[in-house]
Amino acid sequence: MAGSRRILIVDDERSICDVLSIALKKDGYAVASETNPKKALELVRAESFDLILQDVKMPEMDGIDFLREVKKIREDQLVVIMTAYSSWERAVEAMRLGAYGYIKKPFDTQLDIRTTVQRAFQLKDSSERAAKSVHEMMAQIGHLMGDSKPIRDVRDLIRRAAPADSTVLISGQSGTGKELVARALHYGSARAEKPFVAINCGAITETLLESELFGHVKGAFTGASSDKPGLIESAAGGTFFLDEVSELSTQLQVKLLRALEEREFRSVGSNLVKKAEVRFITATNRDLTQAVREGKFRQDLFYRLNVISIRLPPLSQRREDVPLLAGFFLRRFSKEMNKSVTAFTPSAKAALERHDWPGNVRELENAVQRAVALCDAREIDSVDLGLGVMAPLVAGGAEEPPFGTAGLDLDRTLADIEIGYLKKALEMSGGSYTKAAQLLKMSLRSFRYKLQKYGLAKDDG
Repeated sequence: MAGSRRILIVDDERSICDVLSIALKKDGYAVASETNPKKALELVRAESFDLILQDVKMPEMDGIDFLREVKKIREDQLVVIMTAYSSWERAVEAMRLGAYGYIKKPFDTQLDIRTTVQRAFQLKDSSERAAKSVHEMMAQIGHLMGDSKPIRDVRDLIRRAAPADSTVLISGQSGTGKELVARALHYGSARAEKPFVAINCGAITETLLESELFGHVKGAFTGASSDKPGLIESAAGGTFFLDEVSELSTQLQVKLLRALEEREFRSVGSNLVKKAEVRFITATNRDLTQAVREGKFRQDLFYRLNVISIRLPPLSQRREDVPLLAGFFLRRFSKEMNKSVTAFTPSAKAALERHDWPGNVRELENAVQRAVALCDAREIDSVDLGLGVMAPLVAGGAEEPPFGTAGLDLDRTLADIEIGYLKKALEMSGGSYTKAAQLLKMSLRSFRYKLQKYGLAKDDG
């Protein structure tokens, strides 16, 4: 497969072009290289390349401008950015323009470039095998984008686990993308052309869940007017994903264990044994080892599920990925809503960087979607994001104000806190009185009064 792939390397340093060419040719790729981006554009117009590896800082043409021109020539061109000059603006713009990834220099040829190239082609192949549209596939892998070590480790584990056909247990906080990992495992496996069937075990009552999982026969219970196949049967040959598996009752845990051990099951009300011809992938946002210790989850079932374990990091542990993710979602929603929103203001970037993201990537996705929908300009401002003012500025960062035996000046203390909020709102809004007032949920008139009261008003507000 590698021998049929053509890669174009664009970097103003000939030594880098040569090193990458040698490494990628060893993997069987056909490689062309060019140090002049303008000549590289001529190559792109004249020939077809499966992937372009390009530097972002080149003297003849800025790398972002080069990427923009490439996308004009071929919108679906697969591009990976290489740079030693990482910045918010470049990361957001590269992802908005449709770059697949963003690699920081210096990089290790084997671990960074070669694995990134392999992963890019694997995802492209998965998309084609599953007959998914580019939009749908990118929506799925978006949560897994980033250059931080935690998410790179997750992607590498997905790559290695996908073809294994072993049972996988995915754990992580809500909003980290557990179902997206399950889909990536499915599309990267030999089962990609077969069904992917998912169920949330916590969203269905216990009485209905058994029937949903295993099916039922006519007359099995009141209302069972005909035979109904279960979801395990519907996923035959493909992947069956059980989200929030910790919510299964003890009775259903026993039945699931049998399906895993014997690869067979019985529909509700039937004695007929059916084969479970599926790959099982499960997920949970709870600590299953703790549930086992407490007797709430069967130990034997836990070991059956935990053959391969993938733990998703919260966004707070991969904060350097926020610009890439924000840029990706900005491009996606701007296109969906047919709006010309192209960047984030400094106050919006500050808000995105400071936010703790308790809702993880899903919260970031929703924030950018909301911002694009509400933004009337070309740049998203902090007000559009709806993240609100950050943590209160209590003196010393204490959870409680100091209250000694001598007491405290309450009016002065409250005034200090109020001044802190006013300054923070002004900082987040880029000095705009109107937007700062909106952040603090108060009228512009009241906001101006507070500024004058504390001597914070400026003539150009």
